[in-house]
Amino acid sequence: MGPAPRRPFDPVRFFRWRNYWDYGTGIPGDLFVHLFSGIHFVLDALGPTRIYASGGLRFWKDGREVPDVMAGLYEYPEAEAHPSFTLSLKVNFANGGGGGEAFRFIGDEGMIEIGWGQVRLSKLPPRRLTEQELLGWNSLRTFPEAMQRRILEAFRAENPPQREVSERQEVVYQAPPGYDDRLDHFRNFFEAVRTRGRVVEDGTFGFRAAAPALLSNTSYLENRAIGWDPKNMRQT
Repeated sequence: MGPAPRRPFDPVRFFRWRNYWDYGTGIPGDLFVHLFSGIHFVLDALGPTRIYASGGLRFWKDGREVPDVMAGLYEYPEAEAHPSFTLSLKVNFANGGGGGEAFRFIGDEGMIEIGWGQVRLSKLPPRRLTEQELLGWNSLRTFPEAMQRRILEAFRAENPPQREVSERQEVVYQAPPGYDDRLDHFRNFFEAVRTRGRVVEDGTFGFRAAAPALLSNTSYLENRAIGWDPKNMRQT
């Protein structure tokens, strides 16, 4: 029970302990933490510096305390291993739209999607602004005609006509038949035990994944953004 207050025995509370703040850590501690682990491993990232989470009890009106829907935004600063980026995590336990799971790294030229047993790379050529978009998307048409001509001439000089390449390139890396990623987890752990080496997710790595997950709950409960120092591993 730890520091949780004493209560009369309740079978619902006993078997569904994740639904109560006395014992569980909600969606972030149950699910977000695994996403932080994967993202930090892939990007060699230490963690976010700003955390904000929102959600609520939208469907399960059964007396539980933790929200059944939660979305989090996490600001990662530029580092040697990666540029700055914003991470968005969200979970809906009662997904009326079907959906499923998605784990995506999205950039300005494509997307990497990591699924169960495969990695999919989708790539598009860099997006180029056209003259029509230049004229239609901003206030250029409100300028005097002479100024419009000068802007268009400068745009044409910097953007000579090119053949537009809009073909989507997609590559799928498929795991071998029968592959189970738990095998690699066990192999890494047993090898560390035999050689007194290091596991991939040691205590420091695990803390840097768990901290932003748990601070998501703090943000939700206190209705504010939370500052975090991922290098020194402390709240700011």
